[in-house]
Amino acid sequence: MTMRCTVDGLSCEFKRNPIGIDETRPRLSWKLVDKRQGARQTAYQIVAASSRNALDEKPDLWDSGCVRSSQSLDVEYAGKRLASRSNVWWKVRVWDMEGRESKWSEPAFFELGLLKKTDWQAKWIGRPGIKSRDGEPCPFLRKKFALGGQIASARAYVSAHGLFELHINGKRVGEDFFTPGWTDYNKRVQYLTYDITDLLTKGENAVGAILGEGWFAGNLGWEKKRWNYGDQLSFLMQLEVKYADGTMETIYSASDWKTNIGPIIVSDIYNGETYDAGRELAGWSTAGYDDSSWDAAVVYAPSKAKLVAKRNLPVRMQEELNAQTVNEIQPGVFVFDLGQNMVGWARVHLKGQSGDKVKIRFAEMLNDDGTMYTANLRGAKCTDHYIFGSTSEVTWEPHFTFHGFRYVEISGVNYKPAIGDVVGIVLHSEIPEIGSFECSEKLINRLQKNIQWGQKGNFLEVPTDCPQRDERLGWTGDAQVFVRAAAFNRDVASFFEKWSEDIADSQFPDGGVPHVVPNVLGKGHGYCAAWADAAIICPWTIYLCYGDKRILERQYKSMCKWVQWRINNSKKLINDSACFGDWLAIDIAEGHAGKSPTPRDLISTAYFAYTTEIVAKSAKILGLNADAKKYAKLYGRIKEAFNREFVSQTGRLAGDTQTAYALALGFDLLPPSKIRHAADKLVKEIECRGFHLSTGFVGTPLLAPVLSKVGRTDVAYKLVLQKTYPGWIYSILQGATTMWERWNSYTKDKGFGDVGMNSFNHYAYGSIGEWLYATVAGIDLDPERPGYRHIIFRPQPGEGITWAEAELRTRYGLAACKWKLSGKKMQVKITVPPNTDATVILPGQKPKKVQAGTYEYVVAYMIKKK
Repeated sequence: MTMRCTVDGLSCEFKRNPIGIDETRPRLSWKLVDKRQGARQTAYQIVAASSRNALDEKPDLWDSGCVRSSQSLDVEYAGKRLASRSNVWWKVRVWDMEGRESKWSEPAFFELGLLKKTDWQAKWIGRPGIKSRDGEPCPFLRKKFALGGQIASARAYVSAHGLFELHINGKRVGEDFFTPGWTDYNKRVQYLTYDITDLLTKGENAVGAILGEGWFAGNLGWEKKRWNYGDQLSFLMQLEVKYADGTMETIYSASDWKTNIGPIIVSDIYNGETYDAGRELAGWSTAGYDDSSWDAAVVYAPSKAKLVAKRNLPVRMQEELNAQTVNEIQPGVFVFDLGQNMVGWARVHLKGQSGDKVKIRFAEMLNDDGTMYTANLRGAKCTDHYIFGSTSEVTWEPHFTFHGFRYVEISGVNYKPAIGDVVGIVLHSEIPEIGSFECSEKLINRLQKNIQWGQKGNFLEVPTDCPQRDERLGWTGDAQVFVRAAAFNRDVASFFEKWSEDIADSQFPDGGVPHVVPNVLGKGHGYCAAWADAAIICPWTIYLCYGDKRILERQYKSMCKWVQWRINNSKKLINDSACFGDWLAIDIAEGHAGKSPTPRDLISTAYFAYTTEIVAKSAKILGLNADAKKYAKLYGRIKEAFNREFVSQTGRLAGDTQTAYALALGFDLLPPSKIRHAADKLVKEIECRGFHLSTGFVGTPLLAPVLSKVGRTDVAYKLVLQKTYPGWIYSILQGATTMWERWNSYTKDKGFGDVGMNSFNHYAYGSIGEWLYATVAGIDLDPERPGYRHIIFRPQPGEGITWAEAELRTRYGLAACKWKLSGKKMQVKITVPPNTDATVILPGQKPKKVQAGTYEYVVAYMIKKK
């Protein structure tokens, strides 16, 4: 029987069966499952209906007909107009390269949320509290209600100023944490939609919520600022029940709700949570609970911010880490080692008597005497407390805080805890793992794990710089240098789609971009090259990695505004806005983190040129031809100004630093006649330092890719495999299990570095992951056909590694490359996903064009030692 293709992996707006979206013309995608060589789609047909039955019988919303196209990603819904609450079932079939049609896919669905202000009957409600800078008890809210018919379906649309935890009939709703997420609450507040059909019953029901301060009212930044967006927590919920007879009933937050305070005495992201079990409100979210002593909820004025459906996937529990050891470091003080620096909280099993107070502290490192090293946490207390009530044995975890830690200290107990009494609960935004890399060098494999753990720990709602101290902010520079590596490891499309909107929300009226997004530092903290450029580089990278054209459409105005600011604040197109310089570069004096010898105006002008070129390309993709020509011309003029100001006749860069050469070569700013000389200067500078880098946050991400670009992958290998300070392997040899802020954040001979800036989970230098995937393993994209529609397989072996392999689950399917050196030969195996094609470029061989399928090659190859 002849094999046929099938269709799988149906998604809508990067999500599987999403509910509560606010796209009236959402994009639909699918994957071909076809193992045949050259498998591809030649046509598709989508049908959509308002119910599951109608989808099979007579689709009433859309029938695309047979569309002659190979497009399988982001096909825009083009059926009947959709309104709030529209529920759409859809399926797809395709025609293969032989013109034969597949079976229909399994059905998928999507559902719209509340699109108009008039859809909302709910009011913002809360509990007035005493405003304390030390934190306040978390408000509890509840309402009892009756349902009188047979329930067909039910939805809860929920938001908060602060964080919320929703309960119905005694059960917590959903698996999400830190909802509704972090935005600029003055401009945009997200809501989530939950299917609660199975939680309701005919007759008496109850709904309740707990509120936490979170990013809205809690501490943010190192200046101990509270109430950055407001000092009053509030809750918004609309619960809609559809009965079997077609009628609908709505229960919503209003003045008839009740409120109280319970066991969560304080819960702050930086400082931790205090929980008094003696104040628990048993059964508080059930219908039979007596709330007669509770206060009436207060109704607040409507939020002026735009209420939108949550675009990125929420934070969830991802995995659990068991403690590896437990030691009593002082009488009654026990330290558990989880073996891995992580982000989340500890689930603790405790024993005690009523009134006993247990302290739970968190740290990334230990002092030499085994005590907790917390100096690098600065003002963050990172401490939870549990106060016993009537139950003498409990398993507990917090609600509205998270910590960055490897070690957990328990004190205040009168027994020796068992090693299983502490479990690390790993939390991060739902960013599915899509990539893997491994090679013959175990230290590089540990580096890849460290990169992954750094990404998991810092991708919690927004891409933070660090997850442990009194910061945890969305630093733009860190995100833009790491975004490409991030997209190799995990599916970060919706994560960056949402955060790019945050950038636009935080952008200053004059076009400047803040250092951190959402911006809680204020007006004076922005306009910095490499940091502000995230407004352009991050959307562009997501477009390249996922083929997401809509992110360019949404962010284009913001991108242009930042370029215009640079135009307005440049002299003869030389821009000097690199306030951080090459941050934490090695070639600086101790204690002067931003004062690299790389000229700041060189850094800024290089980024000015690079991002202007991106805007020109984006304009062309969007069909804005006049803009494309305008920005392309501007790019050429900036490039000329850069060469005039910073490049000598012989190709020497001002500052003569590794970063200067990396920028000029990486951003294609030099004329062809000077490229070779500049590349030689870069290599010589690295060699003179014993194959060590001297770069910081700006230069380091470019070094290895640039060396490979100019034909010196051999030098890149030596640099990356360098075991002495400074370098990627050096930190691992000092005990790193995540990426560090500094190469020497801790050394075995000198101890800890500068406590003022010494994060042990800081992913910026993890940007080397891009080179591991794209150059060592050899899986790369083609900017002309983004989203891996056309894949470049170009593995480049080097001294120190004898085999490497990587997999990347693209939106089309699995792309893989595996190579091994054996004697004088190189064996290579590649996999090209269906509906794509590829170019294979092997050492010493001419490029080969291939279609979908699996291919194996053996070529002559020996590493030439230089």
